Amino acid sequence: MNTSNTATNMRNKKRKNLTPEIQFRLNLDHCSKNKDLSTAISLFDSVPTTGSEIHLTHHHYNSLLYICSNSVNSDHPSTKSSAIEFGFRVYHHMIANHISPSEATVTAVARLAAAKADGDAAFELARSVGNQGKLRTYAPALLCFCRNGMADKASEVEEHMGSLGLRLEEPELSALLKVNVEKGKGDKVYEYLHKLRASVREVNESTANILESWFCGEVASDVGLEIQNVDHVNQVKVRNGDGWHGLGWLGKGKWVVHRSNVASDGRCCTCGEQLTCVDIDTTETERFAQSVASLAMEREVQSNFKEFQDWIEECSDYEAIVDGANVGLYQQNFAEGGFSIPQLDAVVRELYSRSKKWPLIILHKKRIRQLLEKASNRDLLQDWIDQGLLYGTPYGSNDDWYWLYAAVKLKCLLVTNDEMRDHTFELLGNSFFLRWKERHQVKYTFVKGNLKLLMPPTYSLVIQESEKGSWHVPVAGETIDESLRTWLCITRSGSCDALASSLNDDNQLSNSNKLETLANRNNSVGHSDDKLTSITGKRKERSSSSPEV
Repeated sequence: MNTSNTATNMRNKKRKNLTPEIQFRLNLDHCSKNKDLSTAISLFDSVPTTGSEIHLTHHHYNSLLYICSNSVNSDHPSTKSSAIEFGFRVYHHMIANHISPSEATVTAVARLAAAKADGDAAFELARSVGNQGKLRTYAPALLCFCRNGMADKASEVEEHMGSLGLRLEEPELSALLKVNVEKGKGDKVYEYLHKLRASVREVNESTANILESWFCGEVASDVGLEIQNVDHVNQVKVRNGDGWHGLGWLGKGKWVVHRSNVASDGRCCTCGEQLTCVDIDTTETERFAQSVASLAMEREVQSNFKEFQDWIEECSDYEAIVDGANVGLYQQNFAEGGFSIPQLDAVVRELYSRSKKWPLIILHKKRIRQLLEKASNRDLLQDWIDQGLLYGTPYGSNDDWYWLYAAVKLKCLLVTNDEMRDHTFELLGNSFFLRWKERHQVKYTFVKGNLKLLMPPTYSLVIQESEKGSWHVPVAGETIDESLRTWLCITRSGSCDALASSLNDDNQLSNSNKLETLANRNNSVGHSDDKLTSITGKRKERSSSSPEV
């Protein structure tokens, strides 16, 4: 007996038993998988207008529109034209049958409208879904306006997206940059360059080319303030977390653009400028601290996290926090292993030797009680307790919340090898967390018993704007050695000399007011509060009260 023929016969028999509706669904799914527009059109046209056993559903319409929206990218004009015409026919048929379009439906139709250069229709469609709109819903309209050189309308779409809390990504920001470069809109180029800085760490080659075209153009050389109050700019940079000021184009004259590299110590190999390690600004830091505290209080139901917050407010002279459990249990997964007090002591002493200030160790009360039972540990632990270096987290608590909150609130270093990727930290999101970790986390290793602290990098791989008005932009590319990464080094000729000159009080005041006006106009890079705090700055004297153990 031929088993192959038997199997084929069984499949054919099953196909004959399929209802017309199921057969239609299978055929449509096959078209969708293969992006087969012509077969999809034939399939749709085969459905009788009346008396049909096939009832078109939301899924059917969305599948058809998906095929059309993919086909508009075809290199063949006839295919693109057919996709647009058929797509709108399907959409109108859907509306006529009183089937409400979903966000996915609207996105597909908006892409069709954009494909025929009707940005207004694409924008109107996107707005029709209200708060359900996503980046993909509005992108067709925004990109369409950009392609058509309609900078103002593109900005209108971007502003509307911002009101919905939608954040643009590099393709959209790059398109906005390009159209505003072409229109010579210096303020808008500056605004979108800063939004690009806040959204991506390194730019694609196409974006780098757009930036080069701007800085090498005549319009760019004409924008900017000729005299700058360097001290004021530096203060704003510190307030913003360093790496940018957001006060507008600084300096005058022609820009010089080089493809450069940055040395391991953070110095540009072309202009010699020192790049910085960019932190989140004071407003973002406070918001981040409140987010950590809220989540901690929500989950630490068996403890009073507010009590720890109050204690931190009083004892704020620490410049480093140590995740005690992480250090003490490092590489202790062997037969005789346990909690290593010598490892923890080595980290504490090394931190003190660097700053002449003792760190704060966060450790569970239960762990502290266990360690105190061993006579060899008592003197050292008691010394830490007496000096206010050891805080015992309550029974049943998660000490992650405590050491993270303390490090964020006090704007200081955090010594831990914890990658902070589990569900606890996922709740915080990635918006500020990754940048904060890069600037504050200190990792460590012990090689043959010798401690090595791995301090934060000397500079951040992110677009940077200096107080001299220059820019450094990292370009995306696979590289093992960061010193080989390509950066755009963008400076003004002679700007360093002009900025180094001292200014009289009247000029400083006048220019400061101009800078503040520029900054206030630019909502995307506005000021934080006026409190200036640096990570290694002097803090209040530590309270005489000791931490809980």
